[in-house]
Amino acid sequence: MSTWKTLLLQDSSSPLMEQLMFFHDHTLLILIIITILVGQLLVSMIYNKFTHRFLIDGQLIEMVWTILPAFILILIALPSLRLLYIMDEIYNPLLTVKSIGHQWYWSYEYSDYQNMEFDSYMIPSTDLKSFNFRLLDVNNRLILPYNTQIRVITTSLDVIHSWTVPSLGIKIDSTPGRLNQTNFNINRAGLLFGQCS
Repeated sequence: MSTWKTLLLQDSSSPLMEQLMFFHDHTLLILIIITILVGQLLVSMIYNKFTHRFLIDGQLIEMVWTILPAFILILIALPSLRLLYIMDEIYNPLLTVKSIGHQWYWSYEYSDYQNMEFDSYMIPSTDLKSFNFRLLDVNNRLILPYNTQIRVITTSLDVIHSWTVPSLGIKIDSTPGRLNQTNFNINRAGLLFGQCS
């Protein structure tokens, strides 16, 4: 869970989130290198008054600054496409949970096992215990097994919601009249918080 002094991403609880963190670090490193290079070029152009008579016709440098950004974009696009395909792939789920978004709460259905249904309301600030988290804790938690392929089917009854668990790398829209699905695999036990965003 994030705290007030957290600067980076949350600790991952799924292989998908680990891959998303690797991609984030990969892209951030490329952006830092580009920012440093462009900043160094701007500073050197401001403080230097060098002129060169062959600088007017520079086909080589024009070819380099056309091909190099295209190569950098390919370095970013290939891991991104790989991640998109991993996130969209639905494997054989062992458990299916239906999540229905309402105005101020979520309804969950374990449709694989005797149609278990329950509503999950946020705990009001007046009823919080010392170990509860304000605006995150609920009265009925969704309990899911770890090391199991889980499918979540989500929809909404009133407005567009977003079923989000950041440490799993899951964010899926709940739209009225439409079913969306995603899957994930939790690789460690713990208490994971999410919120409609």
